[in-house]
Amino acid sequence: MAVDDDREASAESNLSRIASSASLMLFVGSLGSFSKLIERVIIGNTLGQEALGAVSIGISLMTLGKTVALVGFDQGVPRFMSRFDDDRDVRGAWLTGLLVAGIGGIAISAILLFYGDWVADVLLNESGDIPQALLVAFVCSIPLVAVQQIAIRAIQGFENTIYRVYVQDLLYNGFRIVLLVVLLLAGVGVIAAGYAYFVLAALSVVAGFYFLDRLLPIRGEFRLHTRPMLSFSLPLVISSVVTVVLSQIDTLMLAAFTPTGAVGIYNAAYPIAAGVPVLLSSFGFIYLPLISRLDSEGEHDEIERIHKLITKWIYTLGFPVVLTVVFFATDVVSFVFNEDFAAAGPALAILALGFYTSGAVGNCQDALSAFGYTRLILGINVTAAVANVVLNVVLIRGLGPIPGYGVTGAALASALSFAALNVLAFAALWYTRSITPFSRWNVRAYFVLPLVLVPPTALLTRAVTLGPIGLAVFGLAAALSTVAVVAVSGGLQSEDIVPVEGVENRLGVEIPLIRRFIPDDDDRHEILRDSDL
Repeated sequence: MAVDDDREASAESNLSRIASSASLMLFVGSLGSFSKLIERVIIGNTLGQEALGAVSIGISLMTLGKTVALVGFDQGVPRFMSRFDDDRDVRGAWLTGLLVAGIGGIAISAILLFYGDWVADVLLNESGDIPQALLVAFVCSIPLVAVQQIAIRAIQGFENTIYRVYVQDLLYNGFRIVLLVVLLLAGVGVIAAGYAYFVLAALSVVAGFYFLDRLLPIRGEFRLHTRPMLSFSLPLVISSVVTVVLSQIDTLMLAAFTPTGAVGIYNAAYPIAAGVPVLLSSFGFIYLPLISRLDSEGEHDEIERIHKLITKWIYTLGFPVVLTVVFFATDVVSFVFNEDFAAAGPALAILALGFYTSGAVGNCQDALSAFGYTRLILGINVTAAVANVVLNVVLIRGLGPIPGYGVTGAALASALSFAALNVLAFAALWYTRSITPFSRWNVRAYFVLPLVLVPPTALLTRAVTLGPIGLAVFGLAAALSTVAVVAVSGGLQSEDIVPVEGVENRLGVEIPLIRRFIPDDDDRHEILRDSDL
């Protein structure tokens, strides 16, 4: 009995840590995500569609270069650190990643700078008012953002959330907006965005290693783990690159096939839709090292239970957001930017639906990575990336009798590819470890929420156009309705008290109406036995 009590206490501790980390990451991490949106709003409303398109191209180029430079070590570093006990091995794990990412980043920047004229001609076609120096600033930022990611991933390896928030969300994302505004007010123009990224990337590298030093002194003995980490991480190079392809190739292909202004329209929709995956990443930051540790301890049942619960939380939290963004997409874009960007509405709705597929299947890629199935992840990502490139060519430019759809085609290509990626990852996790997101509680949420809330929303969107207040009211009503539907339909289980208590602790009040529908702890063992379909 004592052993069972200890295991149950440990299980509750794991859930509490995930919920606590996710609540912090969702709040401040959302600020980081919204900072990118705010950044684009400032550029788009101040300098216009073409400037927004050019900055988006620079960000995509920098992101792709950073990903190649990391050589998959952004996942390898936290995984290996979480499995080591000796400080020399832990220190050597992140130091290995630092050396690889730093050298790789410098090499990629040098290559892109050497071919700078050609890159600018391809990506900035018909954009005579956009200085080539904008792309140069983003290219020079590649080694800095690569090393920054190693520092952040090393912090993740200690299962620490708050330091990551300080470095990436508050400093890098938050203060970058401040510097951008200052430079724009000083009359620097569109190149202000490139300068802001470069300066804050450098500062965040310093901050990242400062906080890492507080978790484990940077100076000290170390043992590099080059061979095993390369063996683990190398398959993730292509995997990571194709993941970026899924998120960035649409921008680069739009840049090659359409005027830069169309890229600006698309990148008014994309950062809004990108708020949906924030829900997944907010849980995923601590999920990967935790699942890796539980796997090394042989706690398969605990892993499966956590996966099901987190998936339900993500799906439920994301539903009212997606409901609002999909059905009132044009209203949302017009409010966030201005009427000049209203054409981005259809793209926003399509992207939001594609991104939301992750909410239905859960953190499958993180789980596969924690289990060490890097080659399987590689195959999944390559398949989705190839499909994305083909779909982008066909749907943006057109092929034979198939007409091109420009911005809407890029959104459809990305949504379909992202959905395929998530479904394949779900199937792989099911096949390799028999882990699925399906429990009787989750299935109820999957079916009941759209069945009850989509029809009235579809009718409402035909009758009204919502302004800022209307969107806020509808979003709040959708959130309350989502919680009510899940509760009344019997979609809650005893473990759901963990996030509820977290919300109560932050608000300082109890939520009795929800508690009425959450089973008592006495039902825990019966629930766990009946958790699978």
